[in-house]
Amino acid sequence: MTQQSIRFTVNDKPAEVTVDPLRRLSDVLREDLHLTGTKVGCNAGDCGACTVLVDGRQSCACLIPVGQVAGHAVVTVEGLAAKGQLSQLQQAFQDHGAAQCGICTPGMLMAASDLLAQSPSPTEEDVLDALGGVLCRCTGYRKIVDAVLSLGKKAAIPPHGNAVVGSRLPKVDGVAKITGTERYGADSWPADSLALRAVRSPHHHARFIFGNFAPLFAAHPGLVKILTAADIPGQNLFGIYPTGKDQPVFAEGYVRFRGEAICALVGDGEALAAIRDDELPVEWEILPPLQGVDAALSRGAAQLHETAKGNVLIEGRLARGNVDAAITQADISLSDTFQTSFVEHAYIEPEAGFARRVGDRLEIFATTQTPYMDRDEVALIMGLRQEQIRIIPSAVGGGFGGKLDLSLQPMIAVAAWLLNRPVRCTYSRPESMASTTKRHPASIAITVAATKEGRLSAVRFHGDYNTGAYASWGPTVANRVPVHAMGPYQVPAVYCTTRAIYTNDTPAGAFRGFGVPQAAIALETMLDDLAEKLNLCPFEFRYQNALDKGSLTASGQRLEASVGLRACLDALRPHWQRMRSEVADFNKRSGALRRGVGVGCGWYGIGNTSLPNPSIMRIGLKRDGRVTLYSGALDIGQGSNTIMMQICADALGVPLSVIDLVTGDTDLTPDAGKTSASRQTFVSGAALRLAADDLRHQILRLANVGDGGRLALEGDTLRVSDGVTERMIDLARLPEAGDKGDVLVGEGRFDPPTTTLDADGQGIPYATYSFSAQLALVEVDVELGTTKVLRIAAAADVGRAINPTQVEGQLHGGVAQGLGLALMEEYIPGRTENLHDYLIPTIGDVPPIDTYIIEDEEPLGPFGAKGIGEPALVPTAPAILNAIRHATGARMTRVPATPDRLRAALRAGKREAAE
Repeated sequence: MTQQSIRFTVNDKPAEVTVDPLRRLSDVLREDLHLTGTKVGCNAGDCGACTVLVDGRQSCACLIPVGQVAGHAVVTVEGLAAKGQLSQLQQAFQDHGAAQCGICTPGMLMAASDLLAQSPSPTEEDVLDALGGVLCRCTGYRKIVDAVLSLGKKAAIPPHGNAVVGSRLPKVDGVAKITGTERYGADSWPADSLALRAVRSPHHHARFIFGNFAPLFAAHPGLVKILTAADIPGQNLFGIYPTGKDQPVFAEGYVRFRGEAICALVGDGEALAAIRDDELPVEWEILPPLQGVDAALSRGAAQLHETAKGNVLIEGRLARGNVDAAITQADISLSDTFQTSFVEHAYIEPEAGFARRVGDRLEIFATTQTPYMDRDEVALIMGLRQEQIRIIPSAVGGGFGGKLDLSLQPMIAVAAWLLNRPVRCTYSRPESMASTTKRHPASIAITVAATKEGRLSAVRFHGDYNTGAYASWGPTVANRVPVHAMGPYQVPAVYCTTRAIYTNDTPAGAFRGFGVPQAAIALETMLDDLAEKLNLCPFEFRYQNALDKGSLTASGQRLEASVGLRACLDALRPHWQRMRSEVADFNKRSGALRRGVGVGCGWYGIGNTSLPNPSIMRIGLKRDGRVTLYSGALDIGQGSNTIMMQICADALGVPLSVIDLVTGDTDLTPDAGKTSASRQTFVSGAALRLAADDLRHQILRLANVGDGGRLALEGDTLRVSDGVTERMIDLARLPEAGDKGDVLVGEGRFDPPTTTLDADGQGIPYATYSFSAQLALVEVDVELGTTKVLRIAAAADVGRAINPTQVEGQLHGGVAQGLGLALMEEYIPGRTENLHDYLIPTIGDVPPIDTYIIEDEEPLGPFGAKGIGEPALVPTAPAILNAIRHATGARMTRVPATPDRLRAALRAGKREAAE
């Protein structure tokens, strides 16, 4: 490989590298110059995360051979701040909450820098055009647009004031994200690391045997080790549930999906890249694949797992009342079937990390949503004790449920342990998409019934959920959906059943909703059907049937507090009335373009379904008067680092400035549970408040002051006063408590009160629920079948907004993902394994979003708060699909509503009208 000396400037400083001139500029910046602020999300120019400025213009660094920048000027995100001061653009991103996970943020900043250099006062259209090449999966783009538009304008950013809870505090980790100093899974590795590359099955279903590996080692001297199932020291199986560990780290002669790992190559990175998959001595026996639930359930279908009943992994059930009688006696009943597709998480950060052996322990630095679950599973795979595994989570460049399952962790762990060398791995974009979990495709049959006055009488629901080759979170989906399938409505008779079904498709797992968004699409479409047949307003029909305080859910749970659905609808009613009137006027004079307004509602139980769901949080006070928050509540972009700091400050009664955050590391923090199911604010926040109470009580007892005492930290002196008595505590004189330098430590544990559900699904599955409602205004070209969403109005009951800016950001991000679910996102195994064949919403696809934060306080939550992550997404697709129907009359029963499907529905509607 020819190497050349290449000189150019980077961030106004001269740089010289001696490399192959065809190497990607992104790789040279990251690996040779250690400017890891430039991110790599696809290596194909699709995501724009690697955007830099070359001679002042935005360019994808992954598409530029480094030889082309010889003599030119390159600016990366590290070059935006000057003398330690954020640029105006970076400060605007921080002020507006424009960075969530932060993995796309450097690319967005560089694209915006190019725009602002050309046009200091851009229009919104200018921003959408200039930033259109950079994808974001978290923010929904609107905060980014607002941040860029604020440059040169006197935009008012609400102050966060003295009280911390309820304020718009900027992200405590925001500066690291907007300066490029945040460390993601691919950004840090020991200098002597080996590389690991998994070899994966090209077949959906097959048997295989390995031949002789010796010629491969001889042909590629940089190859050090080939790992197979025989190298696993412990259990070659992993999975979410203790009784459902069914996925091998490396397949043992039999693969169940295309993309399954059969072995891994370890060695020099360049050597591994030079090895073609067809060089490996593997003999394949291709078997007929069972793709889709119909194939898996067909007569004579091969059984994919011995433990399954046929290919049914698990069944869920909820029954209340006599559904058959209720449907028979109802004034109207309607039935239909619905189908949804696989949906890819499409986080911009592919899976990445490294492992190293430290004596008789393993340390793993990797992107994850659940460090303690990773620790426990890796220990089983390695045959080690849990305390021998240390998980150090990197910053997470988006998760949405897709980084709950293990990915590369066991492979790099085994390699590092056996070779006693650090081993790093970064998935390619196609590898990430081929091998990791997806949103479950659903095949749903539903019947709904009502009285002529518009009262819901009954819902019968059955959903088959394609869990793919392995269980993953299939049991969670099968058990959560029956509780939610009748929606946030009062329905006296309900019968809901589900099945999670094994197939030879990519495994399906957790994705922002655990099956509830699919169920909501079916139910909310049927509610519009009922409203139309009854000649009722679909908005008021929902309001009339909405759950409220005192309502009994279908699982028999009495809702005593924090039931804000009607308040959400009240906030949206003026939009509904105005939009419907404007649409009627538009459609009177329009041709091929038709507009419509739709409504959708959702609810979501916070945390695990009828299972223990504890979180432990810890706060330490040091001799110098600093407070340390030990938080295992992992931030994956949703903002839990900031939320926990806010709760800690107000619960303890100290300023935010004295608190230091330690997060994620399993050696340093207690187990706060997984970051999923919208649980961290509610569950870990409540545990944190208990920890603060514990620490306060210790301090008050030490000072002999009553429970009403106030605390004030003055350097290493703690002032405690109850208005009558005042005590001064010299912290420097207190003995240490524990091994982290703390003199006092408070700990709190919170497990939401739930009960086990009986055979009919009756009981208390969740301690609290979040509620949401959304309106969608769409414009449909009836000739082309295309749909453009023009505006969304979103209201959510969050109990209490700990940080309103972050609540808005979650609403925006949920809307964007719901829009993708409704209109464009469909993962097809083996065909859409990149970000140009698989489409996610761009900055031009997400419309203005009006947000309404409803605060119906939850007594169990910290300061009344509960979750928002998943409730933000649930109503979006139903609202959009109902808006399409309002615009055109076309009912969409299969999503996404792609142009071809919408045109087919329009043609079918015309035929029905003609008949």
